[in-house]
Amino acid sequence: MAAADPAKTFEDEASCPICLEYFNDPVTLDCGHNFCRACITQCWEGSDTDVFCPCCMEIFPQGNFRANRQLGTLVDLIIRQLKDEQQPAKLGGDGVCGKHEEALKLFCEEDQTPICVVCDRSREHRAHTVVPIQEAAQEYKEQIWRRLDVLEKGREEILALIAREEEQRQELLRQIEIDRETMGYRFEKLHTFLQEQERLFLAWLDELEKEVTARKDENVCRLTEEVSCLNALIGQMEEKCEQPASEFMQDVRSTLSRCEMGTFQAPAPASPELKWRLWLFSQNFAFLQDALRKLKGNGELEKFRRRESVYTGAGLIRISLTLVSHHPNSSDSGGVSLD
Repeated sequence: MAAADPAKTFEDEASCPICLEYFNDPVTLDCGHNFCRACITQCWEGSDTDVFCPCCMEIFPQGNFRANRQLGTLVDLIIRQLKDEQQPAKLGGDGVCGKHEEALKLFCEEDQTPICVVCDRSREHRAHTVVPIQEAAQEYKEQIWRRLDVLEKGREEILALIAREEEQRQELLRQIEIDRETMGYRFEKLHTFLQEQERLFLAWLDELEKEVTARKDENVCRLTEEVSCLNALIGQMEEKCEQPASEFMQDVRSTLSRCEMGTFQAPAPASPELKWRLWLFSQNFAFLQDALRKLKGNGELEKFRRRESVYTGAGLIRISLTLVSHHPNSSDSGGVSLD
């Protein structure tokens, strides 16, 4: 059988069976068992008659114990000796127990706190798992290193995400700048196109107006001359009718011929070609208005900017004013389109 550990044996003999710590003011019962004075007094508290030993259950009269000064002195000497043995460790830089002023060489797993050898033998930590503090420190360092690996990987992922976000942000900013320039360019072309269409439409209307005015002036002039001729003929015929019958009948056939020649000729109606040109103008202008209305109301501007034309459900609209291209005042050889 293995020999008993002297340190363990002393620890058991120098510890109070009640508080499991080193004796403090030890007393001895008649049965020979020792206890801290405060511990046995508290254990017997409330009993007015006989009391018993907590170890062997032997009954004694109340307060029947005596001080064991020799045991108290021995315990004090041993505790001081333990403190002296731990002094080099204290000088080595380790922490010191605030309760026992001993070096913190152990670590309590349950309480997760460093303790000294005196704490380890106390009732508070007697049933706890206690390991050397260096061993515990190494184990926890390994745990922390493993967690650090995870944290560093997480940090790298976040930094990579930040880099991707920045790259995407820069790409979006570049695209926004491109879109801004494209929009300015397209709007400038749209403005130019609309101004050109306005010029062509106005020129078209001016030409139609000139032709209508010219034809009106021509008809008015001809009709004015016709009225003058008719006025003269009417005057002559009235004078002829006032002549005596013999004189009147001398050239009556000539007079009738002159009346027939002076019959009023109605002016020709408005030119169908002119009406058709005016109708075609209205159709083209209405077509342009409809395209612009769809562009404004249906969000077609984005498609116009990207495709360089106005797109509707009927297909790709090329605003082409064919008739304007054939206008005598137009220098364009083809249609006008928004490209």
